[in-house]
Amino acid sequence: MIPASFDYVRPASLTDAVQALADGGDDAKVIAGGQSLLPLLRLRLAYPELLVDIGGLDELRGVTDAGDSLLIGARTTHDQLVHDPLVAAHCGLLAEAAGTVADPAVRHRGTLGGSLAHADPAGDLPAVVLALGGTLIASGPAGQREIGAADFFVDYLSTALAPGEILTAIRVPKLGPDWGYRYEKFHRTAQAWAIVGVAALARRSNGQVAEARIGLTNMGPVPVRAAAAEAAAAGAAASLDALRAAAASADEGTQPPADLHGAADYRRHLARVLTGRALAAAAGV
Repeated sequence: MIPASFDYVRPASLTDAVQALADGGDDAKVIAGGQSLLPLLRLRLAYPELLVDIGGLDELRGVTDAGDSLLIGARTTHDQLVHDPLVAAHCGLLAEAAGTVADPAVRHRGTLGGSLAHADPAGDLPAVVLALGGTLIASGPAGQREIGAADFFVDYLSTALAPGEILTAIRVPKLGPDWGYRYEKFHRTAQAWAIVGVAALARRSNGQVAEARIGLTNMGPVPVRAAAAEAAAAGAAASLDALRAAAASADEGTQPPADLHGAADYRRHLARVLTGRALAAAAGV
C-alpha cells in the first residue's frame, strides 16, 4: 500500500530535531532506520502528519567507553552492535541478540534506539536491555533525562518518552569476567519475530549461580523480567538439573499473548524451556 501524505524534515542537529518534533505535536513521528515505522506507514496503521528524520545525526551513532558502562548512540545499527569491539568485550549479550534480529538488510538499517522506542514486546532488544539493567537517555524541550529500562516500557508500543522527546542514547553496564550470557529465541523462520525469546545473564561463583538476570521477549504487552526464576537460580548449583528447576517458574507473573503463532499456554511452556537452556548456557553448563 501507499502511505498517507505527510510533511518531512531532516534536521541538521539534535537541537533542531527536538524543536521540529515539538512543533509537530502529537502528529509528528521520529524516523531513523525506518525498519519499524515504514511498515506501519505502508499499511496505514500510522498517520503522522510530520516525519522528523534523524538519520543524518551522526552524533547519535557509535559506542563509547564510559568507565563502568558503555554509552551507545540511539542511531547505532544492529549490525554495528554485532561487530563493535567494545560491545563484544564488555556486553556480549547485546551483540549476540542483535545478530538474531531479522536479516542482514534489516540489521544494517535498523537501530537500537528505534527498536527500543518502538517498544514492540516481540522485539529482541528491549528484553535484552531490560535484563542488562540499562538506562535510556532522552532529549526534549526541557533538556535531557535518564529513564531506567524497567520504567521505560509502559504498554504495548508505548514508552515513557514524553511528547517532543527523542531517545538519544542507551547506557548499559559492563559485564565482568564472572558473567556469562545467552539469548535463546524460538521463531518460525530466521526473519520472523520471536514467538518467545529469553535473555539470560548468570554470574557464577564457587560452582554456583550467585546472581541471575532474565528478560523475556513476547511474554506480555511489555518486555518482562522473570523475577521468580531469577530468585530460584540465585544460589543454585551450576548444573543442568538445578537450572532447569529454577526455570520452571520463568512464566510466573507474565501475560503472554495468544495469536496465530501460539496460544498463551504454548508460550508459557516455551518460556520455561528456553529459560532453562539460556541459564545453562550462561552458567557454562
